Amino acid sequence: MTNVSDLVDAAVAADDKLTKTQAKAIIDGVFKSISDAAVKGEEVSIPGFGKFKVQAKPARTGRNPATGASIKIPAKKNVRFKSSAGLKKTIG
Repeated sequence: MTNVSDLVDAAVAADDKLTKTQAKAIIDGVFKSISDAAVKGEEVSIPGFGKFKVQAKPARTGRNPATGASIKIPAKKNVRFKSSAGLKKTIG
């Protein structure tokens, strides 16, 4: 599994001119930009990688599997990621 620390190490290895602190600031900035756009309900498209999009799910009635009673499930929003054709081709 890759985490932010691994991404920072990869960025530093790819460009000898960056320090780990600089690479982490860049990566954190990218994630913050994506988060800020999601809060606004905007789609973020990264060519060759994919799109991040907020998807609203309406409220619905569900069922408690233990008791069989009906329960109300509130509306919510999720961030969805759809990979680009280029990324799909790269990973097979």
